[in-house]
Amino acid sequence: MKSTESIKRSARVRRTWRIILALFICLLQLVPVYITFTVSVKPQTDMSSKWLIPAKPFWQNYMTALEAGNLLRAFLNTLIITVISTGLVVVLGAASAYPLARNPSRLNKGVKTFILSIMMVPALSLLVPLYVMLVHFHAISTYWGIIPVHVVFNLPLAIFMYANFIETIPQELDEAALIDGCSVYSIFGRIILPLMTPVTVSVMILTSVNAWNDYQYSLYFLQKPAMKVLTLSIASFFGQSGADPHVAAAAALLAILPIMIIYLCLQKYFVKGMVEGAIK
Repeated sequence: MKSTESIKRSARVRRTWRIILALFICLLQLVPVYITFTVSVKPQTDMSSKWLIPAKPFWQNYMTALEAGNLLRAFLNTLIITVISTGLVVVLGAASAYPLARNPSRLNKGVKTFILSIMMVPALSLLVPLYVMLVHFHAISTYWGIIPVHVVFNLPLAIFMYANFIETIPQELDEAALIDGCSVYSIFGRIILPLMTPVTVSVMILTSVNAWNDYQYSLYFLQKPAMKVLTLSIASFFGQSGADPHVAAAAALLAILPIMIIYLCLQKYFVKGMVEGAIK
């Protein structure tokens, strides 16, 4: 049998290798951000290596991105679409998942299976019928046209995560509240909903990132310049007449800052919600 000292040494070695692997993965993730930053602080005439930060950073690229790309208006449009879409997904997802999780009938199991199957449908395969429908309802280049699209494609995952999380909450809480005179709506709003904070944060982050970074639907459904979102503003710096990757890099960094800050502030709840909500 191995001695206690040998077991401790093996554990330290494994822990060290895990730390090295984690640091390596972090570096890989940070490389694109670093290169984007170095490119964003160089003038278009600078042909030096993308790995080198210039001695005198060229901050004018950020001002050009704000002005030429109309980034502030794009930021407002993206914020409105993201906040409303995320709010609707959270409310509808939680409300839909509660009866599915608390009433495990054959019908509800079939509904959950159907919801899971919807998640496997490629989103772009529905682009043409969606476009035709939005044109029919005069919803092109409108908030009320693009927001339902984001809600529909993010709702199945939200329902799936919420339902799995609610099934881990003891049903005795519901029964005790019913004895105390609470209605079903009061049980859901006052007892179940507060307990779902971790999975709610996970749903919020996943939905907001998808809506914030959306390009495919925004490109076709938001055609007016006044309705441009951040991804379209960044893409506007690449055209047939030429490209300005330095200004585009500056615009990209400005665009990812808000969502990165939100994630860093809520990452503890995000990890917990993903583990408890995705795996029953």
